Amino acid sequence: MKVWVNGALTDLDDARVSVLDHGMTVGDGIFETVKAVDGQPFALTRHLERLARSAKGLGLTEPDLDEVRHACTAVLAANPMPLGRLRITYTGGLSPLGSDRGTDGPTLVVAVGESVRRPDTTAVITVPWTRNERGALTGLKTTSYAENVVALAKAHDQGASEALFANTVGQLCEGTGSNVFVVLDGELHTPPVSSGCLAGITRALTVEWTGAKETDLPMDVLHSAEEIFLTSTLRDVQAVRRVDGRDVPGTPGPVTTKAMRVFEERAAADRDPKSP
Repeated sequence: MKVWVNGALTDLDDARVSVLDHGMTVGDGIFETVKAVDGQPFALTRHLERLARSAKGLGLTEPDLDEVRHACTAVLAANPMPLGRLRITYTGGLSPLGSDRGTDGPTLVVAVGESVRRPDTTAVITVPWTRNERGALTGLKTTSYAENVVALAKAHDQGASEALFANTVGQLCEGTGSNVFVVLDGELHTPPVSSGCLAGITRALTVEWTGAKETDLPMDVLHSAEEIFLTSTLRDVQAVRRVDGRDVPGTPGPVTTKAMRVFEERAAADRDPKSP
């Protein structure tokens, strides 16, 4: 296995990042997960654009996107696999202990791991913790993921693959690593970015390709929605068959089935769909 660390490919066993890297000590970093099919990344331009937005929001040095793109190409070429999870990690770099950043510059790591196609349906739970739609990190894809780790572990304990959060005013927000869509009276809706959810790449493409409406939704919509599905880089569009103790009948329903088909067809036709 080859990985990219600060300017060069290296064997995984020889890859080194300082124990004083700010990404490790205080979670001062950002990342992107990109799906790669037969060595070809999907929607890489959009992912790199979001990486740059996250860096700006966190106050990190602007990443050299040409270098990041080159690193992705090199890692994928060095590690051929049918379906891969390409991970780009960009941190505050070597820093003193504490919240102050050092002056050595950022750390860039690019790695890939094998993945498998997700099932067409899944179960989710809701959790009592909230997303803060007004937080300093809201909308940024940071490495500060411990809250998601706790929530996802709770989901797994209950036989589910994802946990869904409300925001501080009780509106439906997002999952630990996914966005959520619901069907109400035959129409497709998803929480707006103002709810505090991450502006997912797959979410944005699904909105563009299906005409879904961005709508403030109460959390209890999950108890009445006709259909529910998740979107994420490695899920694409995945139907939800159960929420907590409620089975969603007829999963996947007609709107979800159409969204799954449209996404698969459009993604196959254009491996790097640009932002409108």
